[in-house]
Amino acid sequence: MDRLQQAIQKARVERASRQQEPPDRTAPEPQPIPIQKDEVWSSLPEIELDQRTAARQRLISYSGGTEAAPYDMLRTKVLQQVTANGWRRVALTSPYSDSGKSTSTANLAFSLGRQAELRTVVLDFDLRRMGLAKILKQTGQYNMADVIQGTVPFHEHAVRHGENVIFGLNHAPTRNPSEVLQGRQVIELLEQIETVYQPDVILFDTPPLMSSDDSHGFLKNVDCALLLVVAEKTTLDRIDLAERQLAELTSVMGIVLNKCRYSSGAFGYEYGY
Repeated sequence: MDRLQQAIQKARVERASRQQEPPDRTAPEPQPIPIQKDEVWSSLPEIELDQRTAARQRLISYSGGTEAAPYDMLRTKVLQQVTANGWRRVALTSPYSDSGKSTSTANLAFSLGRQAELRTVVLDFDLRRMGLAKILKQTGQYNMADVIQGTVPFHEHAVRHGENVIFGLNHAPTRNPSEVLQGRQVIELLEQIETVYQPDVILFDTPPLMSSDDSHGFLKNVDCALLLVVAEKTTLDRIDLAERQLAELTSVMGIVLNKCRYSSGAFGYEYGY
């Protein structure tokens, strides 16, 4: 990663020098420093899950097939709206905790990952918890707050699944997550990730809307959000309130009804066909 760091530092120095000097109207436009995207992605450590762990953690879209149909349908709907609106940053949130938000984020990521031409970055910004790390059975020393605050570079913290999915996980809860998520450093980190890794989609696992103000300061930085609610548990008035709060912060892509009970053939027949 030394060459990558040198390129980023060189770009910063050149940008600072241009800001101090009056613009030269006769000079040619500066060309961006080329960064090999494939090399940057492949340099990250790779994680693998065995089928037993994936099944135990309800990662039904990990290997695809009939059981993955609901998340594959969600993937297609997300990609249609992302493409139609020119969006890239997609947050997943919920009115309250225990809505299956982190599990759904992981499943959507694996579903996106099975489309080889797409590159997806998944960031766990629910800084009070270690949701995605626990689901993926990953351990480590740092969390995304350390990356946001510049203590740890993203490329030293991130892990890769396959060739086209990157995860940024939390391995410990964060003190003062609301302040971390509302700082200027979040914006700078996201801009850096988009410049260096050039993802097609960035998924954010964000905190529940009504449990704290963590998401309220951050969601202005995303293009849209999915609201996850629980069948037979989340009441209509809470859904309505959460949707109105979310609409004040970003574009609402849609509402996902999670933990539904349906007959075994509800998806399998058409999907098998």
